[in-house]
Amino acid sequence: MLAKDSKPAPAAAQSQAVDEAEIDYLARRHRVSPAVVREIIRRTGSAERSAVEREIRKGMMRR
Repeated sequence: MLAKDSKPAPAAAQSQAVDEAEIDYLARRHRVSPAVVREIIRRTGSAERSAVEREIRKGMMRR
């Protein structure tokens, strides 16, 4: 039986919004699409800014 008091965590929704803001920031800063940034985050498994920027730089060098 489910408890009536169970509510979705507002922190999770807020964290997701912050992640979208971070994705937009990185996409604009490095002139790539937000989809590329999301794919890098998914592939590396880390949303840490320095790790994502390192992968973007690696990709830019391949162009």
